Amino acid sequence: MVQPIIVLAGAAGDLGTRIATALTARGATIRALVRPDASASDADRVAATGAILTPADAADVASVAAACAGAACVVCALNGLRDVILDRQGVLLDAAVRAGVPRFIPSDYSADFTRTRPGGNRNLDLRRAFMERADRAPIKVTSILNGAFLDMLGAEMPIIQPRIRRVLYWGSADQPLDFTAKDDVAAYAAAAACDADTPRILRVAGDTVSARGIARAMSEATGERYRPLRAGSIRSLGVLIRLTRLVAPQPRATFPPWQGMQYMRDMFSGRGTLEPLDNDRYPGLRWTSVPAHLAAGPAAAARTR
Repeated sequence: MVQPIIVLAGAAGDLGTRIATALTARGATIRALVRPDASASDADRVAATGAILTPADAADVASVAAACAGAACVVCALNGLRDVILDRQGVLLDAAVRAGVPRFIPSDYSADFTRTRPGGNRNLDLRRAFMERADRAPIKVTSILNGAFLDMLGAEMPIIQPRIRRVLYWGSADQPLDFTAKDDVAAYAAAAACDADTPRILRVAGDTVSARGIARAMSEATGERYRPLRAGSIRSLGVLIRLTRLVAPQPRATFPPWQGMQYMRDMFSGRGTLEPLDNDRYPGLRWTSVPAHLAAGPAAAARTR
């Protein structure tokens, strides 16, 4: 069987490295796009995944198109703001079209922004704008939506408060929240990249659990009673977001505090909920549950306090 050639942009990043590793495990040939001036550490990290380092000028369509020639799919794992999600990813899309690549997987990997409110989440708005552009291109595009990264729960998403043994929530403690571990997203993205018949959108969630369920999982993992704590309504969270943007705008930061709050608002409001799920499309994949993640990470840290 001929191994598919997959072009990967962003292979030196956190998710990109995981996707490259997962593609290697599937037997794909990976061309990892790297800048001609890439650092030795980035080059070593990418090479360690089994990918072939392929220098290309990220701002030049012809240069990237040459690197994409003969590929079955181009996968993007770049992350950033407008200059990355729209501009740099736009060059990648145009290059894939010029090279005759049949399929493109953009850097979405998020809650379901097709159902969220425009203007309510900066980073999701950028992905929505790129989707509109991609849908006009003569290439088959597949977005992978996975909710929030499970790896962020208890860290970058600090709704778990071990000192007071509470799990914060806005709105309802029973609102389902979608989480998927980065390694699981990478494994799924690799499977999709090697699948010639993917639909426009694939929705996956490693686990779906409410704030009440998170509190229950923390209680079981630590042996101490955790309870959900209502931090306010969805509307009050919106007010907090506006105040935070005024006090600490950080417009050039990819994930300033208010951006994380916008993401939580989309989750706790239910607007970004994923349904129906496509978890079963690729048999054999394993999904990390919220209790398993908490027992290995946040709960273990809480027990040492």
